[in-house]
Order: sequence, then structure tokens, then C-alpha cells
Amino acid sequence: MIGEHPVLETHGLTVRFGGHVAVDAVSCAFRPGTLTAIVGPNGAGKTTYFNLISGQLKATEGRVSLFGEDVSGLSAPGRTRRGIGRAFQLTNLFPRLTVLENVRLAVQSRAGLGYRMVSVWGSHVALVERAEHCLYRVALADKRDLIAATLSHGDQRKLEVAILLALEPEIFMFDEPTAGMSVDEVPVILELIHMIKQQADKTVLLVEHKMDVVRSLADRIIVLHQGQLVADGDPGEVIASPIVQEAYLGVARA
Repeated sequence: MIGEHPVLETHGLTVRFGGHVAVDAVSCAFRPGTLTAIVGPNGAGKTTYFNLISGQLKATEGRVSLFGEDVSGLSAPGRTRRGIGRAFQLTNLFPRLTVLENVRLAVQSRAGLGYRMVSVWGSHVALVERAEHCLYRVALADKRDLIAATLSHGDQRKLEVAILLALEPEIFMFDEPTAGMSVDEVPVILELIHMIKQQADKTVLLVEHKMDVVRSLADRIIVLHQGQLVADGDPGEVIASPIVQEAYLGVARA
């Protein structure tokens, strides 16, 4: 069931790097119970738009609203605490810690205990169990004691998703979650994203180049081209539109 009111909105969001406008006055609203795919050609501004929403980049103009509140002045960690969870295009892990330690630090933070590296975990059995459950959901339970840096790229992507699950965000942001994964690894992540999408109180944003993945998951597609929002709507209609055929698929308009 799709929520009536947006939980996340961008209002005229713009960022410039010198004379280059990477994201150009993008206004968009995202509601709970929906998965929105953000597509466009390379260099269209998709990841930059994600960075502006999650707080990795500061906007030149415009603002980001979360649950009706302007969060433009908040840092990335501050936005995470308010409910925005982000999985990156490149993995963002503690490489020298074990798989379980990476996830339990996220659980610890979600429980309000901060990121203290030293903790008497025997007294936090429920938190350890939560971390183990997140690893189970991404099919990494059997690798819990391995050092994160030793994992394959695909397993590192899965570990980052487990960390995201542990943070229990209201908004899940996935930036090309299947990039670098083997054919056998991809279904685990896609099924997990599908399960998150089915929760009526969660909102999912997905940057993805693979159109088969977009078609299988998206309720809505928005298209960025040269930093501008050029299409927004039902997946079938957006994919078939002339501007998307030209800008994203390279098909010239008649």
C-alpha cells in the first residue's frame, strides 16, 4: 500500500562544480511503499543526486526534506540517524574487521550505543543475534568470522547491504547494488530488495543500469539526463518514451 504523504522530497536540488551543473534544479517526492528507479546515461547525475540526498555532498541550491522537515543542513551521519540508509556504488566497509564485527557495529549504533570498538558483547546477546540475522538474510552467515577485506567483491556488496539492514532505515538507497556480482549472487540481493519494497512503511530508491532489474523491481522510474529530470512515471511508459529512448538507450527520435 502506497503512503499518501511523501517521506522524502527534493526541492530545486542543484549542485555546481565550477561551471558544470551536475544536478540541475531537480524536484521530486518519494512515498512509502514504493520503489523508484533512477536511470539515465553515464554522467547524467544519478549518483550525484544520491549524494545530495544522503548528505555526502552539499547542495549549491535547493533543499532536501525528510518527513516534512528540512534536513539540508544535516551531515550524512545526521541524515542516517533520521532514517536515510545508503548503500554505495563502491563498498564502504571496515576492511580490517570481521564480517560480523562490521554488522554488529551498525546494530550497536542503531541501538544508541555509538560506534565504540570495545564493548562487552556478552551482555548484548540480542544485538549480536540481530547482526547474525542480517548476515543470514544476505547469505553471509557462513562467512561471519572472515576479515571483510578478504571477501570477494560480490560478498562485500552483500555485506554492505547487511549493514544497511542493521541500521533499520526508513529510506533505503541502493546505488547499483548488483555491480560486480556474479550471476549466482545477484538473485540474493534482488530478492532482498523486493522484500524491503513489500514493507508498506519503507521507501526504496534504486540507481541501476540493468533494465531487466529495473523492470522487475520498479513501481516508478525517474530519468536524469545532463543533470535534469526529464521523465517521471510508470516504468512501461517511461521506458517507451521518445526522450528515454534517445537519452538512455541511444535510439534517435524520428
